[in-house]
Amino acid sequence: MSGRVLVVLHQEHSTPGFVGAALEARGYQLERCCPNLGGCLPTVLEDYAAAVVFGGPQSANDDHLPGIRAELDWLERHALPAGMPLLGICLGAQEIARVLGARVHGHADGHVEIGYCEVLPAAAGADFLDQPTMFYQWHAETFEIPAGAVQLARGTLFEAQAYRYGTRVYGIEYHPEMTRAMIERWATSERGSVHIAAHRGPDCAVQLDQHARYAAASRRWLERFLDGFLPAAAD
Repeated sequence: MSGRVLVVLHQEHSTPGFVGAALEARGYQLERCCPNLGGCLPTVLEDYAAAVVFGGPQSANDDHLPGIRAELDWLERHALPAGMPLLGICLGAQEIARVLGARVHGHADGHVEIGYCEVLPAAAGADFLDQPTMFYQWHAETFEIPAGAVQLARGTLFEAQAYRYGTRVYGIEYHPEMTRAMIERWATSERGSVHIAAHRGPDCAVQLDQHARYAAASRRWLERFLDGFLPAAAD
């Protein structure tokens, strides 16, 4: 098995956080790519053990953005046909769902999720998520569960929280990668501050308090998930 994992990010200062750290602890080397900043996604994927497409401020419906268009085309023409382990987080999950024919849209009543929110196991998701868990969220749009996919987790405000397509493709709406530094950056940035104020979301101090209470459970889930998603790299 290859020791490289392709990490698709969406902004100059984006990092893979706890997800990246957990993959590196399993012996994988991360190869970062940011198509929205002009990066070129690889079309030959045999040398990668997996790919992870992270979140970002863009929409999966932003066909006019060259980077998003490139990611959608890459998923459809290369990543999904390759049959490789593929994880989409937030925007990444929405992009995969869209390529699989599902709709990506905002909440009917204009709601958003910001900060830690409860995620519950779906009917077929007991092995994926064994108990209700608080995960970090930051999104105004969501995916519908693609045809042929299995819903694994659900929420109260946004029903679709996780799905599996086939045996190796996963999409999750929430963010298990969040470190304290990432929350501080997101919540205090100009864009983030405006977004929080507009939707009366929890401010940075509240989010950091939530992180102190809930991040450990989120990380435990992440470790269990990665155990099944991608075994440790060969020496």
